[in-house]
Amino acid sequence: MSKIAVVTDSNSGITQEEAKNLGLFVLPMPFNINDETFYEDINLTQEQFYEKLTEGAEIFTSQPSIETVTDLWEKILKEYDEIVHIPMSSGLSGSCQTAMMLAQDYDGKVFVVNNQRISVTQRQSVLDAMALAEQGKSGAEIKKILEDTKFDSSIYITLDTLKYLKKGGRITPAAAALGTLLKLKPVLQIQGEKLDAFSKARTMKQAKATMINAIKNDIATRFCPEGGCKGMKLQIAYTKNREAAEEFKKEIEKEFPGLPICMAPLSLSVSCHIGPGALAMACTKDIV
Repeated sequence: MSKIAVVTDSNSGITQEEAKNLGLFVLPMPFNINDETFYEDINLTQEQFYEKLTEGAEIFTSQPSIETVTDLWEKILKEYDEIVHIPMSSGLSGSCQTAMMLAQDYDGKVFVVNNQRISVTQRQSVLDAMALAEQGKSGAEIKKILEDTKFDSSIYITLDTLKYLKKGGRITPAAAALGTLLKLKPVLQIQGEKLDAFSKARTMKQAKATMINAIKNDIATRFCPEGGCKGMKLQIAYTKNREAAEEFKKEIEKEFPGLPICMAPLSLSVSCHIGPGALAMACTKDIV
């Protein structure tokens, strides 16, 4: 049986410390902030990131350098037979395509998973890969299983402000001004490759209800059409405001009694486009 290592990036929300405890490897995502390069969870904490963001710093996301990726792979392959590499969604970053290109030079020892997930759903894919490796699955088998089930997840996100979507050019200044004037709370969705509009709400309370109902509908129509919600996991992600996430978790527990709920900060690569105060709700279907 091959000894398999699982690699992901910090978009999964898995910290360096967690990775060490779980026995996996996390590539830190680089950020250019006011022309200085920082690496998530290495020399850039969540608190430092939001401080710089709210101060109006110019923040650009990037992808790990080729040398960073290959150096890590080569170090790992001294101890492991195969690598399953799970980057963020190919629709949100070029890091997946870069890794797939690099893997061609590793004689079938590196398997890059393009299952189009990010944040808490990407994290679940990493945990699934670890469980599948423990079951004796090969790198090729794990890649196939994760890609075959890539759409067995949903993420919905509501924002506290439209400022950062406007700054990133994701919406027009006029739309941002109107939304701010009307105090709208947009609900966005990630279904596969990209971040899309889903709905609008007047208040955060309505936005949370919209996300809960959207997840209920996905479970009923897409994931468990036979009835019930057995075999599902729920996730909550947030930007900066953990207290609001804790409160949201209590509401979700009432609506989905008995389902496991994971809570983690939202990926900083997404956070820089949506700002602090955002809440996200996600679900994933069990594959292990």
